[in-house]
Amino acid sequence: MHALEGVAIAIDSMRANKARAALTILGVAIGVFVVVALSSVVRGINESFARDVEAAGPTSFFVYRRPISGFNSCDGTEDTCPERRNPPITNDEALGIGRLPSIYAVTQHVAGGSSFKYHDRQLNAGVEYYSSNWTDVDGGDIYPGRSFTYTEDQTGARVVIINDKLAETLFGDSDPIDKHILVDGVDFAVIGLYHYTASPMGTPTSAGGGDSPKAIIPLETGRRHLRIWVGGNNLIVKPLAGVLVDEAVDDVTAYLRGRRGLKPGARATFDIVTQDKLLATYNKLFGTFFVVGIALSSVGLLVGGVGVIAIMMISVTERTREIGVRKAIGARKRDILLQFTLEAITLTALGGVLGVLVGAIITWTIPAIWSSLPARMSFFWAAFGLGSAAAEGLLFGIYPAWKAANLDPIESLRYE
Repeated sequence: MHALEGVAIAIDSMRANKARAALTILGVAIGVFVVVALSSVVRGINESFARDVEAAGPTSFFVYRRPISGFNSCDGTEDTCPERRNPPITNDEALGIGRLPSIYAVTQHVAGGSSFKYHDRQLNAGVEYYSSNWTDVDGGDIYPGRSFTYTEDQTGARVVIINDKLAETLFGDSDPIDKHILVDGVDFAVIGLYHYTASPMGTPTSAGGGDSPKAIIPLETGRRHLRIWVGGNNLIVKPLAGVLVDEAVDDVTAYLRGRRGLKPGARATFDIVTQDKLLATYNKLFGTFFVVGIALSSVGLLVGGVGVIAIMMISVTERTREIGVRKAIGARKRDILLQFTLEAITLTALGGVLGVLVGAIITWTIPAIWSSLPARMSFFWAAFGLGSAAAEGLLFGIYPAWKAANLDPIESLRYE
């Protein structure tokens, strides 16, 4: 029997048992869909987050008062988490790091949130407080308008840059440049419109991820007029061109330990995170998430597999006389085995194709609805889903096929 003939017989069998076939195909399709859609979203977010991190420069690294979420393994009490008592990173320390011969620039940053109001429109949004050189470590664009100057930062000028989402909420279609808004009740002039869609996780220092409403304000302005928590100050450090990351990290570490009077072997009262470390932890986090998703999708595949056994066993029982006739006219055991195995594989393969198609549609739809949630279809995982579906048909269909192949032809012809 040719393979195409076996597929044709399988399709005829499915037509005769539409409800059972549909339920089996659906179970397989759900499992494959989860694999394809989840892998696409995770892949897109990974690439977007890597882009966000690299926006600071491929060799830049981050200095925090204490380990950020994901790097801290303590239980949160001061006795078991001595880093909770770490002193804040000061402006003088930031300036001192900036004077190191291996360092090109140091950008200070504090993330927070405020209320924004323009006439009768009001909302709460994230705020990034930066020193004036923040554009050296950011991948976004400002147009129309401009960033704030060093003088505006040092004098605490009440100027603000807003992103597209915040501008849309406060001003609609009108031009926001040079308009005045209230930030926590303080008057600010809008000087620039910021364009950048970060990943859903946001940048390593962001006050919010994705395309959520956000504003950028000079750090000194925040200190003077908005009472920001200066204890949250962190640094983005950019080494000079040609300086290795490890070399720059060693210089910054030595400087901070010396300035803080830490003896050799004493615990560091700050935390330095390189991009490699940040990405490794991030990938580990989403790798766990992906594994959980794969485990959930396997439930769908298992349901489909049970359905394959059930529908094929019923099919063998209903077609016992047909099997007897085929054997009586010369069909061999392997012909019957191949026929029923192909039927099972065809059933699950159709479920796999359906799952991949639905997963592809979801992958293409998600970015159109949520621009901050990127998704890129992985052809590897699409092929894996199809292969898993076909393998499932072989695994769960082999027993019913074996049983059909071993039916006694005389008894089969007598079957009613």
